[in-house]
Amino acid sequence: MVFYGNKESLVLDVPEAGKLLNLSRATTYALVNQGVIPSIRFGKRIVVPRKALEELLASAGRPKES
Repeated sequence: MVFYGNKESLVLDVPEAGKLLNLSRATTYALVNQGVIPSIRFGKRIVVPRKALEELLASAGRPKES
């Protein structure tokens, strides 16, 4: 995890996101490729927005809105 001053980075790389979720690197990349874990690609670099990951986890188990 990258810190800037007293603030955490706004994005995580895929292995960092996997560590936070207790997932293997391969599983995390697979879920990113499937669109299950939200991500942004900057050239060759793939990052997971911290806020989107938190929202994904907060909505887990809730019924989807129609």
